[in-house]
Amino acid sequence: MSPDNAPIRAALLLAVPVVAALVACAPERQPAGPRTEAPRLADGALVAGDGARLPLHAWRAQGPPRAVVLGVHGLNDYGNAFAIPAAAWTQAGVAVYAYDQRGFGGAGVPGVWAGATVLIDDLEDAAAALRRRHPALPIHIVGVSMGGAVTAAALADGKLRDITGAILVAPAVWARETMPLPHRIALWLAARLAPSLRLSGRGLGIVPSDNVEMLRALGRDPLVLRETRADTLAGLADLMDRAWAGLAALPPDAAPVLLLYGAKDELIPRGATERAVCRMGAASGAATRAAVYRDGYHMLLRDLGAATVHADVLSWIDDADAPLPSGAEAEARRFFSCPAPAAQMAIRAEMVSIAPSIATGAPP
Repeated sequence: MSPDNAPIRAALLLAVPVVAALVACAPERQPAGPRTEAPRLADGALVAGDGARLPLHAWRAQGPPRAVVLGVHGLNDYGNAFAIPAAAWTQAGVAVYAYDQRGFGGAGVPGVWAGATVLIDDLEDAAAALRRRHPALPIHIVGVSMGGAVTAAALADGKLRDITGAILVAPAVWARETMPLPHRIALWLAARLAPSLRLSGRGLGIVPSDNVEMLRALGRDPLVLRETRADTLAGLADLMDRAWAGLAALPPDAAPVLLLYGAKDELIPRGATERAVCRMGAASGAATRAAVYRDGYHMLLRDLGAATVHADVLSWIDDADAPLPSGAEAEARRFFSCPAPAAQMAIRAEMVSIAPSIATGAPP
């Protein structure tokens, strides 16, 4: 090799240990087994199609139930996240269920990512099991943060055909496409060079809610994770990518979708949510609406002002076409700057025109 090629040679020599390190530090996953049985609810658990038992939390409606809510919790949380809104919804005759997603609460190995597809399949199983228990009642999914991303991706995949509606509360739509390049690089490197590295939000000054007592209770709860593995964050980014793409490609026959966001949310950036809302309205043939709460934080359903959000959810469950009593939809129109209808139609036409090339991998 000539002296001119010395830098190349040095790069190749350095690449060998780097590649070896990348292979040796592959992200850890807890995959599901083959789905060989019908999902069901039994003995305080959701029994998924592969036989896995996911802890189930249930709050009975006061009086004969008129509707069902299936809660899907966020990252590092678990099914008990719906205890506060359930207190309001059950008084109005709505039965509430929530399960621990794999890798969270009492389901599977705590903190180890199961994979977006596994989480989506578990949600499909939960909806199917509830449909068998309540065959005559409307079923609405309420997905919070990561749970909102799971719900959006499942809807886009056509996996929730039997539900009546979906409410995405501060959905995790901070897809890689909306992240700054340094964030994407750091995420990629951390997941491959130190996948088991545990990270926390301590010291970042992020305020997830104004309900201080609730936050203190979470801090004492042994089932709430306080640190997140680097490979789990990468897996979450994969899920957010799917949710981001899915909101722009909801099937025309998908259940109606209501997206709720707090103006003081410090976890899911406003810009990413705004782009998701605009794409959802422009490119989807499904019925979609958005609402913004001026004093709301990321944990909208557990904030001090959560009663307003709870009432809006009940109103939407009763009539998905009626205006929300809070007027939060008008706030959303002021808060999010989406293209005019004509520009939205142009965006939709452009997406339709490039869809075949996306499917085949060919350049548009």
